[in-house]
Amino acid sequence: MSQVSLADITKLRTATSAGMMDCKKALEEAGGDFEKAVEIIRKKGQLVASKRAERTATEGVVLAAITADGKFGAVTALNCETDFVAKNADFVALAQKISDAAIANKPKDADALKAIIVDGRSIADLITERIGVTGEKMDLSYYGFIQAEKVVAYNHPGNQLACVVGFNKDADAQVLKDVAMQVAAMNPVAVDKDSVSKEKIEKEMEIGREKARLEGKPENMIEKIAEGMLNKFYKESTLLNQEFIKDNKKTIRQYIQGVDKDLNVVGFSRCGLKD
Repeated sequence: MSQVSLADITKLRTATSAGMMDCKKALEEAGGDFEKAVEIIRKKGQLVASKRAERTATEGVVLAAITADGKFGAVTALNCETDFVAKNADFVALAQKISDAAIANKPKDADALKAIIVDGRSIADLITERIGVTGEKMDLSYYGFIQAEKVVAYNHPGNQLACVVGFNKDADAQVLKDVAMQVAAMNPVAVDKDSVSKEKIEKEMEIGREKARLEGKPENMIEKIAEGMLNKFYKESTLLNQEFIKDNKKTIRQYIQGVDKDLNVVGFSRCGLKD
């Protein structure tokens, strides 16, 4: 078995973030070949990943960020199994690299984000290597983005919840922040009634019909009752129709248009690990 130096072990550890003993074993197995040792570390990560595939990863880091011009924003979530790993500096740094890559490259979906090369390796490989280091299941569990004339980001303390919200124009910074905080706190399903999917509407109508029947309501009243429940759903679950959390006498639509009658929300992306 080849002898390896502390300098080689340190170099491999810096390149892969693997443990010192793992690096030593990989270098010995590779006969001192650095590139081969890196590949061994990666394969070990892949092996651990396959063994952990059925486990649940409900901890992690969620980050929202925007480009310098404020016209593109992204939310990324890197999941792991335990709070201990989620708070590890190297894990948090990896989550930040993924967020930075999303903002710099504006990928179209999560697969495109995973393929981006950072520090000479794809994000997918970086995640796999981190799995090999910690032994925990990890995944890029969420990637969403918004492009608009003005995008704002909100990161809730603790890095478990974040969102980006797009507006049709710039406006008072506090107003934009208030709307982003509303999205974070109230988890709307859509911006307005007309952006709720037909499938979701029919599902809510069916829930309303079934509830009315279970309550023994007359059959000729079922549809009207279901429509009433759908309207309640719109009020509770669509952003512009929700009560403003800072003033429940106003809806979000009334709040923003009271500041600027032309201001509107064009979209949002939100992720909360505990939802």
